[in-house]
Amino acid sequence: MWRLRAALCAGLLLMIRSCLAQEGAWWPNRGDPQRLWTGEDLSAMKPGDSPYGALWPRPRSVQISDDFLYLSPARFSIVHGSSSTAGPSCNLLQDAFNRYYKYIFGDSKWQESENRPLGELQLLQVVIISPDSDCNAYPSISSDESSLETFSQLVYQDDIGLFLINKTLISDAPRFGHRGVLLDSSRHFLPKKILFRNLDAMAFNKMNVFHWHIVDDQSFPYESAAFPALSKKGAYRQYTHVYTQDDVREVIEFARLRGIRVVPEFDSPGHTQSWGEGQPSLLTPCYTGEQLSGSYGPINPIKNETYTFITKFFQEVANVFPDHYIHLGGDEVDFSCWRSNPDITKFMADHGFGTDYSKLESYYMQLLLEIITSVKKGYMVWQEVFDNHDKLTPDTVVEVWKEKNYQNEMAAVTAAGFQTILSAPWYLNRISYGQDWIQIYKVEPSNFNGTEAQKKLVIGGEACLWGEFVDATNIMPRLWPRASAVAERLWSNQQVTSIEDAYNRLVKHRCNMVKRGIPAEPLYVGFCDHEGHL
Repeated sequence: MWRLRAALCAGLLLMIRSCLAQEGAWWPNRGDPQRLWTGEDLSAMKPGDSPYGALWPRPRSVQISDDFLYLSPARFSIVHGSSSTAGPSCNLLQDAFNRYYKYIFGDSKWQESENRPLGELQLLQVVIISPDSDCNAYPSISSDESSLETFSQLVYQDDIGLFLINKTLISDAPRFGHRGVLLDSSRHFLPKKILFRNLDAMAFNKMNVFHWHIVDDQSFPYESAAFPALSKKGAYRQYTHVYTQDDVREVIEFARLRGIRVVPEFDSPGHTQSWGEGQPSLLTPCYTGEQLSGSYGPINPIKNETYTFITKFFQEVANVFPDHYIHLGGDEVDFSCWRSNPDITKFMADHGFGTDYSKLESYYMQLLLEIITSVKKGYMVWQEVFDNHDKLTPDTVVEVWKEKNYQNEMAAVTAAGFQTILSAPWYLNRISYGQDWIQIYKVEPSNFNGTEAQKKLVIGGEACLWGEFVDATNIMPRLWPRASAVAERLWSNQQVTSIEDAYNRLVKHRCNMVKRGIPAEPLYVGFCDHEGHL
């Protein structure tokens, strides 16, 4: 959110130097090949080690010295630098300072070295150098994503419990601006504490977009102020399995404090069976022959009342969710009910659509997109909306989700000038025995035929976990650390591809997540150092 990283590195460098002034210069010669590790030649290293320690995702460049410093939990603190444009009144930073102090030291038994032959690091100075510290702002696609997470990953404990940090110089920035996780809270309701825990895990992996697929056919847990019957009749249970307006605000604020955007998805015209429970005239009545069948299909696109409802509903959504974007879905529309309905058949004929029901879907989507524009929001859509040749505004983000020939779709979307995010190879609800994170890690978002200008339109991607077979009991280990593989692919340089090095770091990173309360599943056999203290 601020220009923090450069200032953080500089502050750390100056602070360490001041602690060691009496011991002489320590910083390695940047041209010395013995002190600049590349991470590719692991033959001289102990099994399981990485030249990048437990850093995840791997920064743009890293120099780690063999020299290290001691941190005393009783004396170490994270503070505002004197030249920072932010200060103690910045609650966002104060929250981060307190949070990361706990992450670094946790509940470990603190060990103090009586003689302390090491240099000691007592302060981490954070200096915000942008004119506006943005302490009360919401993150956006253009936010500076400087982070305390990297520093926290550098701290480790030795065999007797002393906290140490190697002298390190890091230059870092994300490769892609959109690094998301999609969770589905319709198929199974996800309690708020699970959403919070996932947001913490996202922050630990430097992922910055929570794509909240909040409603779907199965249930409507979002409690609308304008249309309370939607959740009252559409949720699994109207009092316990809903997200109130206060709940939503808490999730958004929890995410904001971690630099994470919350992009809600209200998918239509399909995936809307639960909407019809509380808004009976919204869905299309289906017919068997000339008789009503008693079942309903997608949203009815030919009624004026539909758009009156949609306008009022999305006016509310636009006010509740501060992010510039709303995800509008637009995928997997079943045309069979529309085909069966005589009123829709007549509408098709009157408008010259023939029997091409994708044109009717486009008719609905076009009006929906105009409504979203009128409430001053941008929109994300699934790839079908692009495939159906709907008229999209230039800032539309198209999400490519169909795995078959997804590279061709990426090429087509970017050739048309639209920004795109990739999720097709990262549907983590697909599971297999063994280390399937490796295939997730090998995906390269820019691996399609296109110009450099096209590839610059790829703004990131998402790890998607759909909810048919996950709920609060298993969602976190199903997602993490497999989503960590997506996180590194979207953050780190394209050349960061070593599976062996990634494994060595990810094993340690997974243990750190577990230590911080994230029940991430193991990659393979082994153990975590902290387990003996549980």
